[in-house]
Amino acid sequence: MKRPVAVLIGPPGSGKTTVGRALAERLDLPFRDTDADVEAVAGKPIGEIFVDDGEEHFRGLERAAVAAALAEHEGVLALGGGSILDAGTQRLLAGHTVVYLRVGLSDAVKRVGLAAARPLLVLNPRSQLRTLMEERLPIYERLAVIAVTTDGREPADLAAELAETLQERAR
Repeated sequence: MKRPVAVLIGPPGSGKTTVGRALAERLDLPFRDTDADVEAVAGKPIGEIFVDDGEEHFRGLERAAVAAALAEHEGVLALGGGSILDAGTQRLLAGHTVVYLRVGLSDAVKRVGLAAARPLLVLNPRSQLRTLMEERLPIYERLAVIAVTTDGREPADLAAELAETLQERAR
């Protein structure tokens, strides 16, 4: 059975894609991002999916992308920040090596850049990001097998630390 070596979760701006790519490269494994999978299936960016089709449609595409990636991918997998809100996805993550990338609000804001490309952060982005992070925190913490704080750290350093942790767990 194929399984990802690590499944990265966390809020927008935590570094799932950036750290995930660095970790995959360090472990010489493929990297996959379910947000990119959703965009490929929909043929448009996530922001447009939200505007054109609504959040419910996006979440359905996201659920399918996560289920497929968990079943097929053997490398490092990054999930969209909100994918963990789905109870089915939470069940699917049981037994996987889930890595929660913690990030403080100020670092998340700097990294996200409060871009309009983040559909859930359109109005008063800083306040919405804070609320979103607070709502999801208990789920991230419950699902995590490994947790690491990304604030003020370089992706390469985080990837090195995570690679070491993953190798220790595999022994």
